[in-house]
Amino acid sequence: MIRRVALSVLAASALFGAGLSGPAFAVQPEERLDDPVLEARAREISRELRCVVCAGEVIDESNADIARDLRLLVRERLVAGDTDQEVRDYVVERYGEYVLMRPPFSPRNILLWAGPFALLLLGGGLAVYFIQRQRGEGSAAAAPLTAEEEAELARIMAENAAATRG
Repeated sequence: MIRRVALSVLAASALFGAGLSGPAFAVQPEERLDDPVLEARAREISRELRCVVCAGEVIDESNADIARDLRLLVRERLVAGDTDQEVRDYVVERYGEYVLMRPPFSPRNILLWAGPFALLLLGGGLAVYFIQRQRGEGSAAAAPLTAEEEAELARIMAENAAATRG
């Protein structure tokens, strides 16, 4: 019992500590631009770009090599004089809309937007189907017993009654 409580406290502490730690930023000092305005623009653009390896992380939080390459590419394009939109367009042209954390709604990525809803509807439909099927099986009236089955049932009940009396 004490061991179980100790493990629960340890697990809760670990989860609490993980929640306080915040995101780990992977941007290295040598990647940062000297111009604070350009660096701020780079950070803003980086928050909109997904690491193609980590999928759930923006490139500023990822330690993957491809994320570092993307961070450097964003900064390189900004130094070259591109606008923020030109940088985004360039990255999307090279890596596709998947690299955007919030891809635009378009026919090419309809599955990305509609997929979760379709899966939810499919799962709900299957749940309703199986629940109704279970209810249908449980509420079906039993077929009447044949004469042989009634005779066998009477014999078994008589044996049980004799065994409990005696």
